[in-house]
Amino acid sequence: MFNDIGPLELLTLVVIAVLVFGPDKLPKVIQDVTRTIRKIREFSESAKQDIRNELGPEFKDFEFEDLNPKTFIRKHLDGDELGLKEIRNGFDLKKEMAEVTDAVHGRESESSSTSSTSSSSPTSSGSAGGTVDMTKRPASTDPDERPPFDADAT
Repeated sequence: MFNDIGPLELLTLVVIAVLVFGPDKLPKVIQDVTRTIRKIREFSESAKQDIRNELGPEFKDFEFEDLNPKTFIRKHLDGDELGLKEIRNGFDLKKEMAEVTDAVHGRESESSSTSSTSSSSPTSSGSAGGTVDMTKRPASTDPDERPPFDADAT
């Protein structure tokens, strides 16, 4: 129950309890709290038992922890019957991100074909209305020069 509370935190809680309730009333408060926790546990167990009885014999191995989606999936996919590991290993995230980065910067990636960029039609004319055609690279060969952009589009 108190797995994630460290010794310093527990000591702090004890000191606060002594200060709030006083040393005379503290044992009575602890008794009341433990009695309440015990009653809540009994109520919870009886509710679970009632639900199991109502579900019938076909659900005799039903556990309420299985209602947690992570637990349910782990329990039913122990052998990796669907090949999820194979699918997960089939994705090369670094390669995919490099391709997206190249596409955004207008460079041609190694795996994409040149026909995809040559068949794309420009969506706006170069100087009409102050917009810039982002499908064409500028004639500049300086790699440090920033490409033009439309301030209204960003």
